[in-house]
Amino acid sequence: MLATLGFLTLGTFMVLVMRKYATAFVAIIAAPVLFAIIAGRGADLGDMAMEGIETVAPTAVLLLFAVLYFGVMMDARLFDPISGGIIRLSKGDPVRICVGTAVLALLVALDGDGTTSYMIICSAFLPIYRRLGINALVIATIATMALGLISGSTPWGGAATRAISVLHLDAATYFSPLIPSLLLTSGLIVVVAYLLGRGQRKHVDDAVLAEVARELREQRTEDEARGWRLWFNAGLTLVLLVLLVAGVAEPAVLFMAGLVIALLVNHPKLTVQGEVVRKHASNAVPVVMLVLAAGIFTGILSETGMVDAMATSLLSIVPNSLGGLIPLFTALIGLPLSFFMSNDAYFFGILPVLAESASHHGIEAYEIARAGVTGQMLHSIGPASAPLWVLLGLIGKDLGEFQRFALLRVVLVSLGMVGFTVLTGAITLI
Repeated sequence: MLATLGFLTLGTFMVLVMRKYATAFVAIIAAPVLFAIIAGRGADLGDMAMEGIETVAPTAVLLLFAVLYFGVMMDARLFDPISGGIIRLSKGDPVRICVGTAVLALLVALDGDGTTSYMIICSAFLPIYRRLGINALVIATIATMALGLISGSTPWGGAATRAISVLHLDAATYFSPLIPSLLLTSGLIVVVAYLLGRGQRKHVDDAVLAEVARELREQRTEDEARGWRLWFNAGLTLVLLVLLVAGVAEPAVLFMAGLVIALLVNHPKLTVQGEVVRKHASNAVPVVMLVLAAGIFTGILSETGMVDAMATSLLSIVPNSLGGLIPLFTALIGLPLSFFMSNDAYFFGILPVLAESASHHGIEAYEIARAGVTGQMLHSIGPASAPLWVLLGLIGKDLGEFQRFALLRVVLVSLGMVGFTVLTGAITLI
């Protein structure tokens, strides 16, 4: 009975979200409340909801201050000197330009916001792509892979935040073992960018190439990009990431301190600080609300016993000899599911059930979370990715044309990431 109600809760939630009958925030609360009442636990809803909220509160705080921090860094144009330097170093060579696009895209994806990342990449590189006649689908392919990898895997990115909150995980413990595979996959993205550049080089007119190279030699960096705040912001961000990986303090505390320092240095005036916080709160608050709602969702499902019942029913059809492969199974099925499904439906609906099933084989939920994010590069090119529509508008291409160009490349890189997570021990095969 409880397993049936649990699957009905998940199914109802996914239908409401995927058919756009309700927002994710409304659906993720309404669905479990409805079926908890049907299960006869309506009187306990308040306690169950608060139990869930308490488990995700640290993640919600982390996300809030991380988004605000990187918003301040973007306003300070932290990556402008990097993009300008990359373009000048490219000397107009399509191969170098494509590789430079990958490097910058991987860096700005740390912001966690897809729309912001795409706008930065396109504003920096799209003019020179068009000037040289490089296919705009190249920049889109590179940018979506970089965003899916970095924003989809970091604890302050939307996908990983959902996984961490719904499975009640510690952000640093989740993230540290994933770093080697992220670095290796980043290298693979750079290789793909190199090959794309090689393919585009043959289409570039030599006369245009020579003219662009001459203009780039004469270009100078803006004076303001050489200010001391640039170096301070770069150093602060580097120190913050090092401390985060080292686990010297709670991630939320680190980003809170980083935000305070960044505001004091970049915006000394009190009135301006308030304006900056209000500006970037529009990006942070909706996701924080979702994280808290996810806590209610999992709190109700866990406290009613629905999750245990669903996991037991699934476990009954999985041979014990294959139980140790659940993390790999999660990573592989996550590729097509992430492409077609919204992150809300996948991470709030599918992942908790897989994690509970894996726990019966002695597999920690951390491995399921790391396996779950491996499909984010495919999600970034799928129809459920909202920032993708912004990107397609910027480059002037339609979804079908883009997916035909990018799909095979993104699938291969995604499979590469799955392999790297196994190779580096981020997920294990028992």
